Amino acid sequence: MAPHQAPSREELDALRQRYRAERERRVRPDGAAQYQAPEAEFGYYAADPYAGEAVEREPLRDTVDVAVVGGGFGGILAGARMRQRGVESVRIVETGGDFGGTWYWNRYPGIHCDIESHVYLPMLDETGYVPEWKYAPGEEIRRHAVRVARKFDLYEDALFSTSVTSLTWDEAGETWLVTTDRGDAFHARYVVTSTGTLSTPKLPGIPGIQDFKGHTFHTSRWDYAYTGGTPDGGMTGLADKRVGVVGTGATGIQAIPMLAEDAAHVYVFQRTPSTVDVRANRRTIARDVGADRDGWARERRENYLRIVSGEPADRDLVADRWTESAGLLEKLLPSFRRQDDREAFEAAYEAADAAKMNELRARVEQTVTDPDTAERLKPWYRYACKRPAFSDKYYPAFNRANVTLVDTADTHGIERVTETGVVVGDVSYDLDCLIFATGFSVGTSGVLSGKLPVHGRGGTQLLHAWARQGPRTLHGFTGNGFPNLIQMGSLQNASSVNFTHILDEQAVHAAALVAAAEAADALVEPSREAEDAWLAVLAKDAPDHEWFHAECTPGYYNREGLGRPNGPTAYPHGAFAFHRLLAQWREDSIGEILRPRTPVRER
Repeated sequence: MAPHQAPSREELDALRQRYRAERERRVRPDGAAQYQAPEAEFGYYAADPYAGEAVEREPLRDTVDVAVVGGGFGGILAGARMRQRGVESVRIVETGGDFGGTWYWNRYPGIHCDIESHVYLPMLDETGYVPEWKYAPGEEIRRHAVRVARKFDLYEDALFSTSVTSLTWDEAGETWLVTTDRGDAFHARYVVTSTGTLSTPKLPGIPGIQDFKGHTFHTSRWDYAYTGGTPDGGMTGLADKRVGVVGTGATGIQAIPMLAEDAAHVYVFQRTPSTVDVRANRRTIARDVGADRDGWARERRENYLRIVSGEPADRDLVADRWTESAGLLEKLLPSFRRQDDREAFEAAYEAADAAKMNELRARVEQTVTDPDTAERLKPWYRYACKRPAFSDKYYPAFNRANVTLVDTADTHGIERVTETGVVVGDVSYDLDCLIFATGFSVGTSGVLSGKLPVHGRGGTQLLHAWARQGPRTLHGFTGNGFPNLIQMGSLQNASSVNFTHILDEQAVHAAALVAAAEAADALVEPSREAEDAWLAVLAKDAPDHEWFHAECTPGYYNREGLGRPNGPTAYPHGAFAFHRLLAQWREDSIGEILRPRTPVRER
């Protein structure tokens, strides 16, 4: 079947069989348990290499208006939108040594965003900044996070190198008691949690990993003291080193070409190849993106969200491989309108999927000169089974004599680590350095993982309540029994590939909730009936994608092959429609979740 050509029935049958066979090569019975957290003896993998020694300070015992947990883009935007609403006392608590979140931690060689920077970077209109590249490098993104924080005076009361350890509702004072690992125990009238889904490094639980005598680190804590160089390359410390890389997702795809240029030899340990589409990065000027008029950035990102959410648009302002393949995201995000004839839709969808994947496999053949290596780099699964990746440097790296691809599919990953290297099958690969490009624990924020316990009315712990009855929220933000607690994230609301846009809309909503409560001298707390009504909305048109993800190659989208159950976890009509719903609700119904505060004299 040629690229872009519609497949025949026989070709689709053959593809399905190949996909199943390739999936079975990679499924592990331990599922997500194959990974381990950077704790105890592995805690050094999560240490902060950028902050230096934490500044000594006295523990805080004061009261603030709003406490924000997390200093990534979600927390920064929450603080900025609060400032725009006139909130004076905003305290952001961040584990890292500065603002930036994922972009504070990730500074590996070659790091760029895979979403166009003119829609990914928030508050471009407000800051007057125009990104220098179509796809911004990590340092440009980190600097922009700092730019926004400075513009809205968020450094003034921020606590860095500090982790929140508990949130407890104080019934008497009608405030939240916030405790930290630095001994703080301060109160906040409102708490916004934005602890992120890309902050905690994920390590493979490979036997013997602790025995390796060479150097090792995780890509989110890149050790430039060992490698030398910067994110732009020049890693002279690797000139005589044999380097092993575990992980071929978005991080590995960016770091491996840089390592190939500087290391004596690079061994790439691959279980499942990613799809790697055209990147075509380039420098940009204001005229290229229409930045010579007011509101240009909002217009551009709204256009982008509309297209990737399956909404009609007169034109495509971004025009990249994300928007070109937007129709294939239907199984990844509940973004597209339900179809009247589902059978016909699925047939057309599968045919388009097959054509796209055939195009991507053809790209491997056209770029990688060694046929055996090219075959092992081909992705054999449906497009929406893994997050797409983009690079113009990744495949050419495998044409270098100092790069070796090691396929670990038949052994379900690396078998073991020894003092001197890595064992796959009957072959031992001696290494000087082993780098884990295994990403983050996606979707396990501090609140949802239990590392940040939340106790609401009557001492009820949030996760205990949810364990009995399932997650219960209104719009994903607020919940009965947990007054003035506003959660940001992707649970029971809507998501998209451009998550900073999602976070900004959530920050706008959070600030509106606080402003409304302050104006009414009230608490933000939905009723059980409001939660029930929202859960019914989520369930009514919830898409049936469980069957699709059950057939996917293992990855974090399907819990490493264990499946992705259907359920009321996200708004079924996509982010564009969800934002419209929230705006209308704020105009018509925000007062319904405001409860009168107890008069001060009665507390």
